[in-house]
Amino acid sequence: MRIADYSVLAEVGQSLLRVLREQMVPELIEQPELIGLASPLDKWDLSLSLFLFNVTEAADHRKTNMISKGSSALQYPPLAVNLQYLITAFSMAETPSRAINEHRMLGKVMQVFHDNSVLRGSALTGTLADGNEEIKISTSALPLDQLLSFFSESPYKLSLCYTVGPVFLDSTRVKPTQRVVETQFHLRDTGGQ
Repeated sequence: MRIADYSVLAEVGQSLLRVLREQMVPELIEQPELIGLASPLDKWDLSLSLFLFNVTEAADHRKTNMISKGSSALQYPPLAVNLQYLITAFSMAETPSRAINEHRMLGKVMQVFHDNSVLRGSALTGTLADGNEEIKISTSALPLDQLLSFFSESPYKLSLCYTVGPVFLDSTRVKPTQRVVETQFHLRDTGGQ
């Protein structure tokens, strides 16, 4: 397994954008650039925003073994994290059909992430695509008060929440080591005991 550097958070976001753009453009959203990474409050002219709002350690995927870096160094284990995204649709349609369009977009997101619940290989970008990484996508339930907090300055918009991970960030800490080059054994007779 190849471990990713600090850019892994951006690479996961780019991977999610890629799969959504491939599946939603032009059927539901006219241009790929209308699907982007942004807070629902800073959505610019996006039709669909993906907002990374939480990063937590994935304790059940914690690695404890050092990684050999040749004969003279060991690298500390990577940090495993889960990423939580809020996905919000914004239709440019007139008011009577705006909600219907947004529901279609969110329904398509659910379908795409269900059909692509594990991203691997060419579905990933950057250093993630270079290794044997597998990134799982699953729905997350958020309490309504937390959902409402994302829209404190504007009316609430129906949104989806997904957890993506585990994602592994490599450590920059390295411990110098020396190989055993000589051993000595001393044998003595204990008199048959």
